[in-house]
Amino acid sequence: QVQLVESGGGLAQPGGSLRLSCAASGFTFSSYAMSWSRQAPGKGLEWVSGIYSDGSDTGYADSVKGRFTISRDNAKNTLYLQMNSLKPEDTALYYCSKDPKAYPDAWGEYDYWGQGTQVTVSS
Repeated sequence: QVQLVESGGGLAQPGGSLRLSCAASGFTFSSYAMSWSRQAPGKGLEWVSGIYSDGSDTGYADSVKGRFTISRDNAKNTLYLQMNSLKPEDTALYYCSKDPKAYPDAWGEYDYWGQGTQVTVSS
């Protein structure tokens, strides 16, 4: 069965960095686009970033553009999110998700997602 396991979350200071990882199994990772989303306390789910199956294109929410970088290693079945210049408003539970397509027309469609990893940005 499809499994997505996030790791790398934790406590960071404002201006600091964290790198999230998502280990995927149970499907052909290289055949599907992947995304990161987040949910802050008391707020709805927010799409953060996506990447095509072969890594040829990426997308970012305006709130993280220029600070976060999504990448993937298809040989290791792993998705990453490098988060720099972190802000308190980045505090959220971050989810890795699988897109039903390799090259989606729009981001934000998921058919599987993980349990999430908590990111807290505070001094």
